[in-house]
Amino acid sequence: MANSKRELFLKRRLRVRNKLRKLADGRARLSVHRSSKNISVQLIDDVKGVTLASASSLEKDLGVVGKNNVEAAKKIGAAIAERAKKAGVEECYFDRGGFLFHGKIKALADAAREGGLKF
Repeated sequence: MANSKRELFLKRRLRVRNKLRKLADGRARLSVHRSSKNISVQLIDDVKGVTLASASSLEKDLGVVGKNNVEAAKKIGAAIAERAKKAGVEECYFDRGGFLFHGKIKALADAAREGGLKF
């Protein structure tokens, strides 16, 4: 029997995380979560188990409250790059977390790269 959409998503997320964990080498992880209404991103230090910086479309100061489109993703990517610099993080690895690297996820990653983060 075919797996459900959710099961396939969870398998993809675990596969991505396990591959990235092998290559981590002490770098922070830029983890992305996308829902139907919002998008959020966190910069996580897996060694200490601590979130270093975060950005979300729920934040009012970004001006994209409740929006989940490519423009919102670009603003969130630029915001996380700025906050990562303040936290002292230059390099990280990008954890797409089961979402395909296309559209909003790609726009967020590109904006973070333009902001100075290195993946």
